[in-house]
Amino acid sequence: MSLELRASHEKQLAAAAAVAGACRACEIGRTRTNNVYGEGDACAALMVVGEGPGETEDKLGRPFVGRAGELLDRMLLSIDLPREDVYICNTVKCRPTQDTGTRLANRAPTPDEMRNCRHFLDQQIEIIRPRVILALGAPAAKSFMGERFSITRQRGQWHDGPLGIPVIATFHPAYILRQTGGAMNEVKRLVWNDLKAVRDRLQAAPPEPAPSEAQQATLFE
Repeated sequence: MSLELRASHEKQLAAAAAVAGACRACEIGRTRTNNVYGEGDACAALMVVGEGPGETEDKLGRPFVGRAGELLDRMLLSIDLPREDVYICNTVKCRPTQDTGTRLANRAPTPDEMRNCRHFLDQQIEIIRPRVILALGAPAAKSFMGERFSITRQRGQWHDGPLGIPVIATFHPAYILRQTGGAMNEVKRLVWNDLKAVRDRLQAAPPEPAPSEAQQATLFE
């Protein structure tokens, strides 16, 4: 990847992040502390997409920096990918919350919130053009594969995503942390299988780009 292309990607992402930061299309845009646009390698081969920022992410303006983020870092390192070599973001850029009467608790984003924020995610994918997208958790997976997608039955399967980019889903790190004993060991085993599938896909030779019309015209000359 040339330095010029990397600089172009970074500039485009910074401009898009500024637009996302000014968005108030949803009520969560008015209650959040920080817009959490995304971070990482602007030319990453792997894009990781979660559901939405949590409390720590909202405070710091960075995705996956709490306990779930620490686990995600270890998950990525298990397939030889440091966090800085990956692009990490969420389906929504503001923290979805619910008032429990004593505090604002995290919740999954609503379909309307994901629809309102979708153009920001699509723009990130368009700019970065990753080779693989890893969706973490059911909301993120459903944003790519549809509402009928079942994370328990269909995780670990490849699907065609935006721009023809392959998408695979696995359990969210926060879900893993909620498990105990044998259940945690089983979930970790399944996630490890999914991560190995991501690693194998990334290690495979990238597909050759389709020839342009001008190139096609000279193929049989």
